[in-house]
Amino acid sequence: DQIIPAKYAIYSLDEIELGKHAMEGVPDRDGWAAGVEAGDILVAGSNFGCGSSREIAPIAIRGAGISLVIADSYARIFFRNAINLGYPILQSPQAAEAVVEGDELEVDLEQGIIRDFTRSDEYRCEAFPPFMNELLKMGGLVPWVRERLRERRLAARA
Repeated sequence: DQIIPAKYAIYSLDEIELGKHAMEGVPDRDGWAAGVEAGDILVAGSNFGCGSSREIAPIAIRGAGISLVIADSYARIFFRNAINLGYPILQSPQAAEAVVEGDELEVDLEQGIIRDFTRSDEYRCEAFPPFMNELLKMGGLVPWVRERLRERRLAARA
């Protein structure tokens, strides 16, 4: 797996530790994780995450400091794993084509707008439906389910 080689999955599931090894499997990207600054945005091409069926792939990218991923398209399992973990990823073929490393971006997840201040350009992507935005805001599927269960317990006591 290029995003996080399997050899690291057996030693730790710690997000920061996995982040140190993010993208180690990508040719010509030695030291990639060390160059990431907290809040950076990763812009990728087609079928991003293909072959990364484990949940640790988006965990490793987030652990490296990447705040969100924008790609032309995603492998479906990577997409669902990321959303279930509360990690924002957007699909925008236009941004994936136009943005280059170093561009300063701002993203409005709820409106589906990507602003490229470096190029004075704006790209659209499909905004997430309300339920997916709620998952992202709550930190993923597990915190969302915990909150629903807590609400049910409180309602049963009332």
